[in-house]
Amino acid sequence: MRTKIHRAIVTEADLNYEGSISIDSDLLAASGIVNYEKVDVLNINNGERFTTYAIPATTGSGKIKINGAAARKVQIGDPVIIIAYASMDEKEARNFQPRIVLLDAKNRILKK
Repeated sequence: MRTKIHRAIVTEADLNYEGSISIDSDLLAASGIVNYEKVDVLNINNGERFTTYAIPATTGSGKIKINGAAARKVQIGDPVIIIAYASMDEKEARNFQPRIVLLDAKNRILKK
């Protein structure tokens, strides 16, 4: 795990969009997740897990929008964990500290 956004609340789900997860640009910056980076999304309410890619949503909006087929795996209001990974050698991994961004119920940063 390179970084995660912990307990983000799904604000929208759009089955007809091409795919991806739209994440408030402030949250992308705080977590270090870059545009189009592969992420895993873990739904805390129902145990669903899926892989997609991150795209920016409006800065300061608090938006966490699940797009495309994955929209069937969430309900608006579900808490999710969004994780990005990195590959590294063992020496680097032993000293690595992941970035963790904890959110409140309105997708505002509590702690990073």
